[in-house]
Amino acid sequence: MDTPHFLLLFAAVGVIAFLYSSVGHAGASGYIAVMALFGIAAPVIRPTALVLNILVAIIGSFHFWRAGHFSWKLFWPFALLSIPAAYFGGYVRLPAAILRMVIGLVLLFSAARLFFRKRDPADVSPPPAPAAVGIGAALGFLSGLTGTGGGIFLTPLLLFCHWARTKQASAVSALFILVNSIAGLTGFISSRQSVPTLAFSLSAAAITGGAAGSYLGSRRFPVRTIAILLATVLLIAGCKLILTR
Repeated sequence: MDTPHFLLLFAAVGVIAFLYSSVGHAGASGYIAVMALFGIAAPVIRPTALVLNILVAIIGSFHFWRAGHFSWKLFWPFALLSIPAAYFGGYVRLPAAILRMVIGLVLLFSAARLFFRKRDPADVSPPPAPAAVGIGAALGFLSGLTGTGGGIFLTPLLLFCHWARTKQASAVSALFILVNSIAGLTGFISSRQSVPTLAFSLSAAAITGGAAGSYLGSRRFPVRTIAILLATVLLIAGCKLILTR
């Protein structure tokens, strides 16, 4: 890749990291989409996206936790079985075109709902632990099957079921994405494959965008701004799922 194209890719990764991290996400689906547009080889895209995802998720988890939005009680049941389920989903080879279409439409519907969401609900309560464990396993499986971050599914679910407020949902999703991304990269490395150098070349863009986005999202942006940004993220992810084959 020549220098002008690399600089454009570098800038695009920074913008994606900023946008996604402001709502507690790490940007994997965005990185995958933009790298595909720039003609990056498929074997390079997945591990590169995982590395960038981990970097941004670490920063996002720290900022949302430090701002006081993280809830361990809400997080652990969803995360418990998500990691092994994500491994399983990644290994399953099914005709996934219909599944991707359905999930993409669900994300677009969620985006539309969030555009009209004015404020957090007055009362929220976490789901029963057994239900959260089962849902976490399902979300982990979908994550591995579709190649998207689990937070894309977890955040709107937490909000629409009134299980968390907006910034609390972002905080829980950030760590949920982190543990699953680490598991995915560990599985990749354990199969005796190396991490592409492109991942390290783009790290500075992801770190810079992720640091700015997660700081503003956790401390500065009002709930309405977070909702609009999250809707934008879901819109991007939904379109990617529907249009990518």
